Amino acid sequence: MKDGPHIARIAALIGDPGRAEVLTALMADRALTATELAEIAGVTKQTISTHLAKLQDAGLLAMEQQGRHRYFRLADRDVAHLLESLMNVAFRAGAVRLRSSPREPALRRARMCYDHLAGEVGVQFYESLLRQGLVRATPTGVEITPSGAQWFAQVGIDTSALAQQRRMLCRPCLDWSERRHHLGGALGAALLQRLFEGGWAHRPAGSRVVQFTPKGELALREWLAGHHAQHAPR
Repeated sequence: MKDGPHIARIAALIGDPGRAEVLTALMADRALTATELAEIAGVTKQTISTHLAKLQDAGLLAMEQQGRHRYFRLADRDVAHLLESLMNVAFRAGAVRLRSSPREPALRRARMCYDHLAGEVGVQFYESLLRQGLVRATPTGVEITPSGAQWFAQVGIDTSALAQQRRMLCRPCLDWSERRHHLGGALGAALLQRLFEGGWAHRPAGSRVVQFTPKGELALREWLAGHHAQHAPR
């Protein structure tokens, strides 16, 4: 007897090299046009149209029309989580690119994992939250402590409002490059947004890389050392 959903079609769609490049590029939670995705995947416009139609039909991509242009993004956070999990397995299995891109070191240091911070800095952030007692690990995931709720409120994050969202409030997300966890969920997304709004970090156009400003680098070092009360993202 065969149980559960049939995964072969989804696995085959993701397994195509061109489609895999498209999905990976969209992990930055930024919509891209078919022309931009064709260039990233190294295929013709006709081929990318076929790829995008198949990914849309399978519910992996969503499309938004603005004037004459159509923009594509991942359908939802479940797709992003699936892709990040596949990256973890691929990295563990040694399925790495023979020739790394110039951005590889920057990606490993800090990058977007759909809408939250990943890479070395993302892991350090999460471990600092645990160490400072702002969140704690539980058998079912991660929860915010009372002192954590107070601190997040001080930096402009309403954890009570986040808890009302349909998505999970906070969860550990296994980082493919660090092999440790960074912070996902609504809290992880809100925290990264505060870093952007506070001038600590920004994203270069068309990249998953997260770059910290000089102000952010200084504050980040002090914050990770435990001086977060004085230097919080505002």
